[in-house]
Amino acid sequence: MTDQEIIQGLIERDNRVTTKFFFEDCRPLFYSIINYVFDYEVEYDEFVNELYQYLMENDAQKLKNFQFRSSVYMWLKILAIRYFIKKRSLMIDDSSQETHYGGRDQKAAPESEISAEGDLERLFKAMPNQRYAYVIRKLVVEDVEPDQLAKEMNIMTANLYNIKKRAMEQLTRVALNDSKEYGKKRLYIR
Repeated sequence: MTDQEIIQGLIERDNRVTTKFFFEDCRPLFYSIINYVFDYEVEYDEFVNELYQYLMENDAQKLKNFQFRSSVYMWLKILAIRYFIKKRSLMIDDSSQETHYGGRDQKAAPESEISAEGDLERLFKAMPNQRYAYVIRKLVVEDVEPDQLAKEMNIMTANLYNIKKRAMEQLTRVALNDSKEYGKKRLYIR
């Protein structure tokens, strides 16, 4: 495909062109950008989703303004690096060791609740992507409004729902692996 065909297909939201371009043709480029810009794990799908939404803002104005002075890949590389460098300080990398349960007095909480909070915190810490853990904490544990959290994270609410979906999938995998490990430990204790 020519650069003109790629840009036109993206503007027209052609699913075949979009999928091939973002998930095949640009994969090595995007992984190099992720490694260059971020010092923490960023999911490829989340990166693509965020970049795609940025490109499609205002009726795909950024794509429509591309003037073909360079290849579409060079243009996209520069655009993506600038966008994510500016945005990375706003993206959540919560590596603190603090719990995020709103400062409740744990002495007053029943023992089972403390144990459940400890288990949940252990699972959150085991998640490879701490941004996902942060989103689950805010939306599920602290019951923050999605619009408010999206604004805080400087992302669109639709993207927040995508992040939450991937976060819940990751938490489920971590919990299943944890339950397998816990079962093995119980066998050794007996």
